[in-house]
Amino acid sequence: MLDWKNRATSSQGGADKAARNRRNGSSLIARALGGLIGVYLLVTLVVGWYWSQEPAAFPVQQHAQAAAQQAQRQMVTGYTTVETLKQVATTLLDKPGGYLSNDLAPPGLWLDNMPSWEYGVLVQVRDFSRALRKDFSRSQSQSTENPDLARAEPRFHFDNKSWALPASESEYRDGIKSLDRYLAELSQQNAQFYARADNLNNWLGDAGTRLGSLSQRLSASVGQVRLNESLQVGNDAEESGLVGQGGVYETPWLQIDNVFYEARGQAWALAQLLRAVEVDFADVLAKKNATISVRQIIRELEAAQATLWSPMILNGSGYGILANHSLVMANYISRANAGLIDLRQLLSQG
Repeated sequence: MLDWKNRATSSQGGADKAARNRRNGSSLIARALGGLIGVYLLVTLVVGWYWSQEPAAFPVQQHAQAAAQQAQRQMVTGYTTVETLKQVATTLLDKPGGYLSNDLAPPGLWLDNMPSWEYGVLVQVRDFSRALRKDFSRSQSQSTENPDLARAEPRFHFDNKSWALPASESEYRDGIKSLDRYLAELSQQNAQFYARADNLNNWLGDAGTRLGSLSQRLSASVGQVRLNESLQVGNDAEESGLVGQGGVYETPWLQIDNVFYEARGQAWALAQLLRAVEVDFADVLAKKNATISVRQIIRELEAAQATLWSPMILNGSGYGILANHSLVMANYISRANAGLIDLRQLLSQG
């Protein structure tokens, strides 16, 4: 009887020991798994921070000259501008982390500031590629459009969030290749680039419209009371009593940083393109006494890209204790837009 009890006690001790071993093994696995997850999150945090760094500006004239020399092409009027557009689009794809707007995995999936910056750059690329196809490469409205530019423009207007079949990056790279073919023809004088004041004025009008919209969206971070602009004054509108009625427009809290970084992206791309325009349209700008105006616009756009030291976009009231980064950005964008208006007036003068 005593021997049976000893065997039972020994068996119970073995079972307890086995249970403890299983618990210890499970605890080790849980700790190891937790450690791996912690390391993964730390790595993605660091990588995400690195991918969120905005690319620096590049010297457009020196870059165009180096690119032409490498490709053994002749520098002609328009080469700097088209090469700059090409480099802006290439930067969108080849910056640290690549193109993030269509990412489906961390850390790109968790980032929204850089995709907003990318969209802002893409807007300016689309506008300028359309201006190239519609104005700069044609002598008059009845002229035939350049086939390479006719292929490039729709490529840049492809969905910016397409992951596959086809991916956004492949379409944009096709657009860049079409721009490069146009550059090759331009350097051989088989294609044309008309650096005229009216062509430049048309594109500046589109750029001013973009900046005006951005200024309104940035200012709406604190809410704005606006009159109803969607109705045309007429008998029906007046009888309805809707003419002059306003509403409060305010950017949703979760969208404030997106609008801010979209504005930074547009400012970066537009500043690069204006630097190139200053080179290729130098004679036109000098004749119209507009060179200083272009440089002042570029200065305002550069100020809009100053280093942001805050870890998040602050949204204080206009005269409150906390800063409002959107209102500061709106100030620079509005000043740049005002400069574009003055520049267009100078270009329109006979």
